[in-house]
Amino acid sequence: MSDSTPATLALKKGKVDFSLLHYEYDPDADRVGLQAAEAIGADPAEVFKSLMIELDGKPVCAVVPSDCEVNMKKLAKAFGGKHAAMMPPVNAERITGYKVGGISPLGQRKRVPTVLDESAMDKPLIHINGGQRGLQIRIEPKALVDFMGCVVADLIR
Repeated sequence: MSDSTPATLALKKGKVDFSLLHYEYDPDADRVGLQAAEAIGADPAEVFKSLMIELDGKPVCAVVPSDCEVNMKKLAKAFGGKHAAMMPPVNAERITGYKVGGISPLGQRKRVPTVLDESAMDKPLIHINGGQRGLQIRIEPKALVDFMGCVVADLIR
């Protein structure tokens, strides 16, 4: 497995501090984020999943703890939108350039507005997908927000 993905290259280019963790990806796992947390020995509340969502017909990315679900009304409100729904996997892969199970909020083929759940800001470090199945990025949440310019909001139920 390579450490070089569009996500890691973006962080390196931006001179953002991060580290990488590799793990054995289980394609049959019911919940990929929870499987990743278990595999790297991290609290599921510190391992964040990237979800591609259609908000009023336009793509956005929500980054939430792997043990939580996005509240679509809260997500829509965070962007001043009206209707939010999960994006079909084929569209998510086309827009991001990543395979489902390996979608990172960083280095996507087409940059889309991104929102990070506010719970991340209470943690010294969080894990996000590194742009391929079996690769996690460990990063300070403030560094992620500063680098991406993403919105921080309450997104979970």
